[in-house]
Amino acid sequence: MSAAEKRIDRGKVWKLVGAPTDQVGSVNDPRTSLECGVRWNEKWIYRDPETDEVLRIVLWHRYDFLGAFRVKPDGSTEPEPLPVA
Repeated sequence: MSAAEKRIDRGKVWKLVGAPTDQVGSVNDPRTSLECGVRWNEKWIYRDPETDEVLRIVLWHRYDFLGAFRVKPDGSTEPEPLPVA
């Protein structure tokens, strides 16, 4: 499988983890932020519907998927692997 075939696009992430609760920034926004060791310009936020706690974030730079991260109760994050196939 080539790198292009392994690429995770927005539609695939949406299918894997669903619609985000909130979004910060935009793929077309030239401003970037640094979080989880990556520079991003769009962040999808997934909250627990009962507690409103942030459970997961997905980071993008333009249309490139940078990673999904689980948010731990203490606020720290850890990479969350998403299936590529």
